Amino acid sequence: MAAPFFSTPFQPYVYQSQQDVMIPFQILGGEAQIVQIMLKPQEKVIAKPGSMCFMSGSIEMENTYVPENEVGMWQWLFGKSITSIALRNPGPSDGFVGIAAPSLARILPIDLAMFAGELLCQPDAFLCSINDVKVNNTVDQRPRNVVTGVEGFLRQKLSGQGLAFIIAGGSVVQKNLEVGEVLAVDVSCIVALTASIDVQIKYNGPMRRAVFGGDNLVTGILTGPGIVFIQSLPFHRFSQRIARAVTYPNMRENPKFFVQIAIFFFLAYVVIVSSLILTDV
Repeated sequence: MAAPFFSTPFQPYVYQSQQDVMIPFQILGGEAQIVQIMLKPQEKVIAKPGSMCFMSGSIEMENTYVPENEVGMWQWLFGKSITSIALRNPGPSDGFVGIAAPSLARILPIDLAMFAGELLCQPDAFLCSINDVKVNNTVDQRPRNVVTGVEGFLRQKLSGQGLAFIIAGGSVVQKNLEVGEVLAVDVSCIVALTASIDVQIKYNGPMRRAVFGGDNLVTGILTGPGIVFIQSLPFHRFSQRIARAVTYPNMRENPKFFVQIAIFFFLAYVVIVSSLILTDV
């Protein structure tokens, strides 16, 4: 039986490849989840660097560049890792590996064979994979689909016939769009969608507000047919809430902060004006 689109915690599943290879896996935890994958001799898992949480003693780990996980210049320019870790079981007995989500996220098992061998994901959605899965970071060349921030023009494409695990924040909703059905989603809440869905970008305010940031300013208009996975708590939104909670109270509790900023700009102004006067003299 093939793996489902995504699972609930503590429920074990068995992935069956096209070569009838059975690979059991189990997703553990509630919010910050771990996927435990059973590996028979000579089987391996490809995962993101730093995602390994635990493994049996028979597993060998190698941090290497994996040719089948294609990376591009865009990924390198934006500081993304161009290596992966290969977890292989060379021993005579079965082993297991535990791959953890890098944040408070849920892990979704995706059988690419059920999606015509291709799925478009948000950047950094890929966690690990089994069998035939290629990871490629692509740039959307359509100007109307360029959104401010890295996530606007760096998209992750998973292709192949294997099993991939991706991550999503908060609760996850799967929407099956019929032909011509339209769904509006905040772009940051889109985890993954099939290539058959047409995506149009709509700005919900002046362009200058979208450039300098804001909430719910950019909406994706999705037109079916296809499947889309939606997350309720994108990581960048979660991190912004934490940053605001940490920064704003400190500013209110320290009234001297604004005075210090005003003095700093005043002194900078004096230095600049003085340098201009001395230059003219």
